[in-house]
Amino acid sequence: MNKASEEHLGMRISGWGVALPERIVTNDELSQTLDTSNEWILERSGIAERRIGGSTGSLAVEAGKLALKSAGVGPETIDLLIIATTTPDDQIPATSSKVQHELGLSCGAMDINAACSGFVYSLVTGCGFLKAGCNRVLVIGAETLSRFTNWEDRSTAILFGDGAGAVVIEPSDAGGKLLGWDLSSSGELRDILHAVIGGTLYMAGSEVFRKAVIAMTESGKSAIAKAGVSPEEISLVIPHQANIRIIETSMKKLGIPLERAVWVGDKTANTSAASIPIALGHALDNNQVAANDLILLVGFGAGMTAASAVIQWGEINE
Repeated sequence: MNKASEEHLGMRISGWGVALPERIVTNDELSQTLDTSNEWILERSGIAERRIGGSTGSLAVEAGKLALKSAGVGPETIDLLIIATTTPDDQIPATSSKVQHELGLSCGAMDINAACSGFVYSLVTGCGFLKAGCNRVLVIGAETLSRFTNWEDRSTAILFGDGAGAVVIEPSDAGGKLLGWDLSSSGELRDILHAVIGGTLYMAGSEVFRKAVIAMTESGKSAIAKAGVSPEEISLVIPHQANIRIIETSMKKLGIPLERAVWVGDKTANTSAASIPIALGHALDNNQVAANDLILLVGFGAGMTAASAVIQWGEINE
């Protein structure tokens, strides 16, 4: 679906949090069991290490607690919990039910699976609930891709990691806005990146790379156009942290300087739906966002899904 609101939604991200497992797996460690090397992995992906461990639910709870603390609000103030994940703890029920309980929330809770695009899908969905009357929504991207990785396959084992990122969103009348967004899916491409139930990840590498660049570029351009702004006005890009080469190519096609893109994938690898909120949290913690900045969130995922959103950051101390 590609649709822009006739009236921009006043919203702000009032709190955020990031959770990463303690265990660090370096490229050199992988090279001990795979026919690869640190140099080979860095050249092809930009990834130096990844975090492994925990469960999707436990990482989501940790990130959610940090986001609530950052926002200065209690669990009783949350009207809806949305978890973006493609690696739920159980087939039934949704991981959000566990996270809701452990965070002490008394609200609706649901999972959204749009693979690596899931966080932006969930953020846009959360903003829709704000417009419908919710006062505060907790959105979490959480993944444990290590559980679905074939650690004997060098083409995929080098790429993925575990982690979670969370944000609290609420209505705002002080400059913060969701200016434009784009969500899409090309289901005919679902087989180029997938895992059957009980299986491990399969990826047609070169095809995924090519389609990913197209998906990110088209989705990003669509969201920018719907926001009524130009690429030159985008202050910061938070891309899906899959591969630095995909980001480099996509930024060039979007017409935005590479230095405006946040890259933390060298330390986290591809954490699917968690990658954009993790990168966003890094940018916020390092004071890379200022009042009135225009931020583009853009990603792609298995499906083949794509999702982008342009946010105008509000006053820092609303």
